[in-house]
Amino acid sequence: MTVERAIVVGDKSNDLPGGWAGLGSKSTSDFPSAGARVARRALGQWLLLLLAFVVVPRWAGDYWFSAILIPFLVLSLAGVGLNILTGYAGQLSVGASAFMAVGAFAAYNALLRIPGLPLLVGIAFGGLVAAAVGVLFGVPSLRIKGFYLLVSTLAAQFFVEWAFTKFSWFSNDNASGVITSPPLLVAGHDFNSPRGRYFLTLGVVAGLTWLARRLLRSETGRSFLAVRDMETAAAVMGIPILRTKLVAFATSSFVCGVAGVLWAFTYLGTVEPHGFDLDRSFQVLIIVIIGGLGSVLGAFLGAAFIVLLPVALDNLAAHLLAGVLDPGHMENIEKMVFGGLIIIFLVKEPRGLARLFEKLLAWLRRWPLTA
Repeated sequence: MTVERAIVVGDKSNDLPGGWAGLGSKSTSDFPSAGARVARRALGQWLLLLLAFVVVPRWAGDYWFSAILIPFLVLSLAGVGLNILTGYAGQLSVGASAFMAVGAFAAYNALLRIPGLPLLVGIAFGGLVAAAVGVLFGVPSLRIKGFYLLVSTLAAQFFVEWAFTKFSWFSNDNASGVITSPPLLVAGHDFNSPRGRYFLTLGVVAGLTWLARRLLRSETGRSFLAVRDMETAAAVMGIPILRTKLVAFATSSFVCGVAGVLWAFTYLGTVEPHGFDLDRSFQVLIIVIIGGLGSVLGAFLGAAFIVLLPVALDNLAAHLLAGVLDPGHMENIEKMVFGGLIIIFLVKEPRGLARLFEKLLAWLRRWPLTA
């Protein structure tokens, strides 16, 4: 095996910044094109931020803010959190909703019981408590893996839901067990309007996504990938397996915990323990699978698929089948179509929407040359 071949073996360009992996096999003349790819990626990110912070708020109404954009952003963040654990570190989990619930209730109690606590500090506290619970349930990952670990995270889901239902202290002894979000005030600015809640959610999601990308491109992220691809080889290389897995659980649970706080505070306004049930965990897992395992962008694409496609199907059915079928039958047909599209998509492109997006960008780059 030549030196160039040895450098390229095992290359995963999506796992390193700007597609620089494997550049040891390229000539010096190829470096400007790699730099251009990095510049294009940075430009695309700035354009997305400009779209989200400037363009969208100009045309979106209260319905879009409250019913479409905020849940899309929150579910995208939850997908990023689960992708860190499952897509990058290779640890199967169906407990994302449990850690979302821990974050929501922890932030609620911190803001309720500590006078004058800033909102952003309360949100971060919810994430930290969720991270601690995630580490606790991640300890068995040293001994068990695969579907056995999946059952362990399933136990976390049931335990957390039971604890918040059983002990009324978490919901401030409310007879219904429902918590109400505190006033959304940051540095004296009121974010309680639909537009304000959107900006607050967008700011937190953008910041945490940037931090997650930085982490995954660091040595810690490379350790995640090594454990995911071959745990035995990673141990031989000197990577601490247990610590790496626990860091993955903590990071994933922190992000999911913050997503849970946003889900309760900026989207629902009120939430009960059953609002973070097993269905929500499966929803986040489907987002990760459809979007693409091991892709931060895939979490956003998967959330867009989950949130926007049912709305599109609902509007399409209302225009084509209005008056033909009663609403109950129409809702069942929409669910059948939605499930069928998920199956077809997973069969045709198991690597997710992120892979389709990469193919589209590659085609667009070649198109002017072949037109």
